Amino acid sequence: MNFGIVGTGLIAEFHAKALKEIPGARIVACLDKVPERAQAFAKNNGCAAYDNLDAFLAHKGLETVNVCTPSGLHLDAAVPAAAAGKHLVIEKPLETTRERCGKIVEACRAGGVTLAGIFPSRFHGSASAIKAAVDAGRFGKLTMGSAYVKWWRDPEYYAKGGWKGTKALDGGGALINQSIHAVDLLLWFMGDADEVCAWTDTIGHQGIEVEDNAVASIRFKNGALGVVQGSTAVWPGFLKRVEVSGLSGSAIMEEENLLFWKFKNESPADEEIRRDYASATSSGGGASDPAAIGYHGHKLQLMDFIDAVEKGRKPLVDGIEAAKAVCLIEAIYQSAESGRPVKVRCL
Repeated sequence: MNFGIVGTGLIAEFHAKALKEIPGARIVACLDKVPERAQAFAKNNGCAAYDNLDAFLAHKGLETVNVCTPSGLHLDAAVPAAAAGKHLVIEKPLETTRERCGKIVEACRAGGVTLAGIFPSRFHGSASAIKAAVDAGRFGKLTMGSAYVKWWRDPEYYAKGGWKGTKALDGGGALINQSIHAVDLLLWFMGDADEVCAWTDTIGHQGIEVEDNAVASIRFKNGALGVVQGSTAVWPGFLKRVEVSGLSGSAIMEEENLLFWKFKNESPADEEIRRDYASATSSGGGASDPAAIGYHGHKLQLMDFIDAVEKGRKPLVDGIEAAKAVCLIEAIYQSAESGRPVKVRCL
């Protein structure tokens, strides 16, 4: 499969590293509004460089477009790419609002192309183990699910690039940018959210338009309750943590590590799962350095995407799935602004 990458910033490098390790995947083109950046990326990855979207989409043999631009610009690249018949892989978040996510999903449906939203944490072995246990009913009735992302970003982080910390291009702050991976996992494990009550504030950073601290209480559609905490103002920064509990079991996941895994009815595989994922994390998890992440999750997700296209099935994280975290976070922002509980609306 021939891939082209739109936006050649930090996260594009992780896409490129992942694609290079997948047999049959080729990076054939890249696009950046700054010609020098596109040319440098092209030189490092052996592909053609463009600074014009139409010319990029017309590149001979291009099949899939990976959108790695600032969040609020995903729509601008995705809709024309879908209209041109290109499959799409879009870095998180899918877009900055429910409405904009919906436009991307509809464009892909109209164009008959496959869409995947990047959430590589779903592909960690520990996350897959929790999801399998949920689906098998091992937790019993789910009662509590929580996500904690207490990270650190210094002032220079928001000063770089001119888009981080802006409502228009970042869509929000600590929730939609940093915490969204944990929010997605929480929804994957617990099911859809029904209602939220939230507070957000900007406490640790000056000169940004968005929150660097957020707390939300959640009622899930299955009746369980939960909490989301997100911050970029907690020094020195800690690995993201997701907890799932029910009447018959509990699990605690910290980045890729399983800190706790216990059920009323143990299975022969449980001790092996505890052993295999006790120390699975091999990076800083992005807790204090955005570059301190691995690309193995991206690789596994891109492999799933290629297989989905080849077999005509939905990828694990299709557009509807990828939009769920954005819809929940949008409801959290609305609750914090209004001071009232808000119902969560999905696509």
